[in-house]
Amino acid sequence: MSTRLSQQSVYRLVPRLAKHLTALGNLAVDSTLDRTIVHLVNLRVSQINHCCFCQHMHSQEARDDGEHQVRLDVLPAWREAPCFSTQERAALAWAEALTLISQQPSISDDTYQNALTAFGEQGLIDLTAIIVQINSWNRISVGFQFSPDISI
Repeated sequence: MSTRLSQQSVYRLVPRLAKHLTALGNLAVDSTLDRTIVHLVNLRVSQINHCCFCQHMHSQEARDDGEHQVRLDVLPAWREAPCFSTQERAALAWAEALTLISQQPSISDDTYQNALTAFGEQGLIDLTAIIVQINSWNRISVGFQFSPDISI
């Protein structure tokens, strides 16, 4: 097995990569999107993409911001869990649809309409940018096998 480039090496070789992806993610800070939704979307997309580094980081950030552990525990089964709001469900459905776009011929009108209704035009664009950003980070982290510092 070959050694992959380290996280530090990737960002040193292409410093604009982190800068531009961070700028894209700043839409979350600049937008009216609820921080809880951003955490849930970042974590759910990272789960789908099997990104250990991002799952670790985003679950910790969510807890630090007051998210309940039980909601993080049942996030993969959000459709069946009664603890998610209508807006959170719309965000998670939109995030899953965009993340899994290669596995489906198109995104359903219902999924789109629910997200548009929940967030409005600007909010949906901001949400989409956040989903694009976390998918990009996941692909970098998984591709280069970035590993979180996990101590038990």
